[in-house]
Amino acid sequence: MRAVVKNGIGVFHPQGFLDGNESATHLSIEDIEATINNNAVMILVSLKKVIFFNRNGLDAFVKMFKKVRAQTQATVGFCDYDSKKYQTILKFYNNELNFSLFQTQEIASLFASSYKNKNKNVLLYSEDKSQRAAMAIELHDNGHNPIVTQTYEEFSQKSEAENAYDEIITDTYLGQMGQSVATRVTGNAIIYTLTSFLDTDISDTFNIAYHNNSLNVGFRLFIFDCYKVVSMNIHALNFFSKLASSAAEYNATICFVGMTFEKTPKSFKETLEDSGIMFFPQMDDILKNKELLEELGASSAAVVKSKRMLNKATVSELPNFIDATVATIEMMTNAKAVKSDVQIQEITIKNTDDMIGSSIGYYGDLDGMVVLVFPLGIAKKACELLIGESTQDIELVLDTLAELVNIVGGKVKTLLGDHNINVDITLPRTYPNIESLMEIIEGKKGVQVDLLFNQEKFLFFLTR
Repeated sequence: MRAVVKNGIGVFHPQGFLDGNESATHLSIEDIEATINNNAVMILVSLKKVIFFNRNGLDAFVKMFKKVRAQTQATVGFCDYDSKKYQTILKFYNNELNFSLFQTQEIASLFASSYKNKNKNVLLYSEDKSQRAAMAIELHDNGHNPIVTQTYEEFSQKSEAENAYDEIITDTYLGQMGQSVATRVTGNAIIYTLTSFLDTDISDTFNIAYHNNSLNVGFRLFIFDCYKVVSMNIHALNFFSKLASSAAEYNATICFVGMTFEKTPKSFKETLEDSGIMFFPQMDDILKNKELLEELGASSAAVVKSKRMLNKATVSELPNFIDATVATIEMMTNAKAVKSDVQIQEITIKNTDDMIGSSIGYYGDLDGMVVLVFPLGIAKKACELLIGESTQDIELVLDTLAELVNIVGGKVKTLLGDHNINVDITLPRTYPNIESLMEIIEGKKGVQVDLLFNQEKFLFFLTR
């Protein structure tokens, strides 16, 4: 199968049925390599002429995408599909979706760095906040003017305006651009969703590594959405009791919301309450009670039994962490970063006035956390593009800053992956003041890099 290369994008056009039959694929690594050698920076498979596909049929391409990503930095994915096909692909791959999806080749070209026709006005929407942020950042970096809509209603209204936009983006997904394992909400709570009957399988399906790293990075409130839980047995009871005990070591809180005990022994609830788990009838009982939300999710000093030292493997990858951070902040603020100092030490912040922070954890082949400390002015400037306007609303800035740091984490994950180092990332935790940040990282030794953006001091700290 040969590709058509245009604007740095190589597009393959399979036809008919993609059902796992090798004869239907007609595509080899050699075909892709030849396309990349023809100056393609993006490799896409068009679904325009595909009548039917299933998971097996797409897997044949996805496996090749993975090999290509391991050897090059080319963007890989699918294009030319309707909304139904898009939703089907999302359902097939769920949280394993590490390739990109572009509704059309024209939309894909907006994200290709080699595309010459810049300065386009682009209206965009995605249900996923992290994807909205990722697309806005990439479009801005490529010289376009993204108009980010926060709701589908706003998107629908704006998209009806004739000749207002050069391109309109929806049903598009940028692979490997962040973390969507759990839902982050205002107040730094992580929400997990539980369904059906909870039994011994919960210990296999629950991502305990993600949860533990979220604790390490500073999250203190974990909400389990139990509206769709039918019942639980003794194995699930023991699992959550142990989870609550480990959370207590960090002064963290676990809440169950919407859990009924019609088919579950009432004694189970008493046991879970004794272990420290709190129960609420409705999600709004927590999320709309700002005082309670702040109290439950606030940072609080916790005794961490073992302080881990940075290892050689982590320090050797420091340039990748710095590059991902600096490139994103520079682009969002239009300010060049100037490195002023690098030290291996406990974090030192001399001036804490008008400073806010964020932390994000990573785990896998390497593990640890990145802490970023922003002057408030730099944070506001960096978030302005994603918000769509300047704002003095600190809660909105913190919420948007988390999406920006999520993108930084996604870039780190991709850069490390290009060096065959596989990591996952937690959601970012934000801190409205330095005091709450210090409660999490005080006593931890790491690499501190002081940077200047427009003469304002920005701090990067890598630790474990």
